[in-house]
Amino acid sequence: MVKNKAGVWGEVFAARYLRDNGCRILTSNYVCRLGELDIVASKGGKIFFVEVKTRNVSTDIRPMEAVDAGKQSRLQAAAKSYMKSLGVDAVTRFDVCEVYLEDDMSLSRINYIENAF
Repeated sequence: MVKNKAGVWGEVFAARYLRDNGCRILTSNYVCRLGELDIVASKGGKIFFVEVKTRNVSTDIRPMEAVDAGKQSRLQAAAKSYMKSLGVDAVTRFDVCEVYLEDDMSLSRINYIENAF
């Protein structure tokens, strides 16, 4: 599985999952000097941030394990920058969407972790 291609497909499947569950995608791949946010979404008037981690279905390592303390800190800083750009000072949540793909890049399953950190 090619890493970049898998990551792109993972974000496509994650966005579809969110839309299917009543969420609105506000932006994706938001980049600032502090980091990058995979997906910014909203539901019920609340804005939240989704880190997408994609792995091959045969992996023994959970994708969530890649979201260590350093990654969490960068995501929180980027989210603060995003919220500031909107003129909003609000508490938000951070979710992780684990996307598992087959070798042909088809979706095997999604494990969605709300309030992951």
